[in-house]
Amino acid sequence: MTVAAPEYVIVGRVRRAHGIRGEVVVEALTDDPERLLAVGARLLAGTVEGLVETGAGGEPRELTIRRSTPFKGGRILRFQEIPDRTAAELWRERYLLVPRTDVAPPAQDEVYLHDLVGLQVESTGGVDLGRVEGLYEVPQGVLVEVRTPRGSLVLVPYQPPMIARTDLARGTIVVDPPPGLFEEPH
Repeated sequence: MTVAAPEYVIVGRVRRAHGIRGEVVVEALTDDPERLLAVGARLLAGTVEGLVETGAGGEPRELTIRRSTPFKGGRILRFQEIPDRTAAELWRERYLLVPRTDVAPPAQDEVYLHDLVGLQVESTGGVDLGRVEGLYEVPQGVLVEVRTPRGSLVLVPYQPPMIARTDLARGTIVVDPPPGLFEEPH
């Protein structure tokens, strides 16, 4: 099974409003924030799955950066379309995307996180464990939400040694779970 890659890539996540003029604090989720989160850049509002949000008329929700300042490992951004703090508060925890063609492809051992959603999960022994339904960011990293064949949900840390490999071409994540993680309740 091959999973089609989304047309868009997440480059940032709005964490909170900043000040009274509509600025927001953005966590940069790109290796190239100086270019992708620069003044004049156009970003699209989206989801953790890499899907673009649309407005009432069906058009993509586009944002144009008017000001960009480095801030605590991220950026403070001012968008033309966000006039004040009240409007900025509505953007908390939203994702910012760009077309996939605007970024370099990931290295051989890297993936875009939203490419994981929809992948089949199997054990190192080839047993079908389920499908990735979602992602959660926690202080320790990323958790992958897996729906098992019986319908229960299991959270799997997306980090070695739990993840043996991710094969986007095959549409699979191979995991080496500890005993009991994928056991169904009786």
